[in-house]
Amino acid sequence: MKFLFVSYDALIGDLAWDILKEGHDVKYFIENPADKDIGAGFVPMVDDWKAEVDWADVIVFDDVLGMGTEAKKLREAGKHVVGGTPYTDKLEDDRSFGQEELKKHGIHIIPYKHFESFDDAITFVRENRARYVIKPSGEAQNMKGLLFIGEEEDGSDVLQVLEDYQQAWSSKIPSFQLQRRVEGVEVAVGAFFNGKQFVYPININFEHKKLFPGDLGPSTGEMGTAMFWTGPNRLFNQTLKKLENKLAEEGYVGYIDLNCIVSGSSIYPLEFTARFGYPTIFIQSEGIQTPMGDLLYGLASGTRSTFKARTGFQIGVRIVVPPFPFSDPETFNVKSKDTIIHFRKSKEGVHFEDVKLINDEWVITGHSGVILVVCGVGQTMKQAQRQAYSRIRNLIIPHMYYRVDIGDRWLEDSDKLHSWGYLRES
Repeated sequence: MKFLFVSYDALIGDLAWDILKEGHDVKYFIENPADKDIGAGFVPMVDDWKAEVDWADVIVFDDVLGMGTEAKKLREAGKHVVGGTPYTDKLEDDRSFGQEELKKHGIHIIPYKHFESFDDAITFVRENRARYVIKPSGEAQNMKGLLFIGEEEDGSDVLQVLEDYQQAWSSKIPSFQLQRRVEGVEVAVGAFFNGKQFVYPININFEHKKLFPGDLGPSTGEMGTAMFWTGPNRLFNQTLKKLENKLAEEGYVGYIDLNCIVSGSSIYPLEFTARFGYPTIFIQSEGIQTPMGDLLYGLASGTRSTFKARTGFQIGVRIVVPPFPFSDPETFNVKSKDTIIHFRKSKEGVHFEDVKLINDEWVITGHSGVILVVCGVGQTMKQAQRQAYSRIRNLIIPHMYYRVDIGDRWLEDSDKLHSWGYLRES
């Protein structure tokens, strides 16, 4: 088949490469001029995706931020499309809308307030002292370092950060949420959707968002994820399953994920990812045994309701180089740009992010310093960890760094989730 991948920020190149390796024809479009090199050499690139629509059997969009509008138009024109709708884009882009939709469908949410003024937010915290999480909305939520989790019971650290943001970021953060902080196990539940219904099995995953082991340092969006596939369970049935009719009404096609905080008595959804997650989809592909081209076509055509996945666990560890997680073009150019990635042995389990292929050499490109995801699989979490970290030792990359504890949370979190009954298959 012929697959056209459409990306704003060069996120989906590795998946496009997987489809190419399965024997399909692939074309890849990247909107952001700064990211045009990413994936070059791995997959054929095009400069105008709209000129390729008639060529494609399946069109795959990789993000929100308006791509749902394009995907919906093409579906209405009779094309097979993996992608969102204006509604599902809004679930992710507008945090308050997402929370209200959860509440509308009978799902408990954490108390929050939406703000478009830092002065109003500062006044609110001074009058309602507590621990809060600051969550930017819209495009600003992609700058993961701006999310702040308060630690002080009187909200004093949140007040300080709000005042700092007012001085430095007010033009970049036009709207944001203050959400009460709750304690519990952070876990995400996700599933593919074929335009009419959820496709099984579902995915349970545990993101590791801070830069350093032990969940220390700045938020990065993602330093690694541990996951497994399972049948529908209590966590899924009490959250995403309740949105099935609405997603069918929208004709949504793709993957949707809901990050949650759970305790012995409650499930509190935090935020939607209404698209493929990155690096989640690369780690998931290590556990999906149905060919990815068949899965994407089955989703887009509405003909697939199940797929085959491994038992056991998968983990993925993100490999980064300076200046990640910060933006510093000078440091990137000196320390990281055009560095060759050397492999002592095989490339098995290694997925590329900001990398290009030149003369069969993997070369660091882009500007972010996010370069690879190295995966491991196993019947136990420990086995998956051992395989992933042994594969990392196969790499030679100057200045690379990564977390050494991806998957460790499972040892304690699994006891709680099992004892609370959330992981029992229905």
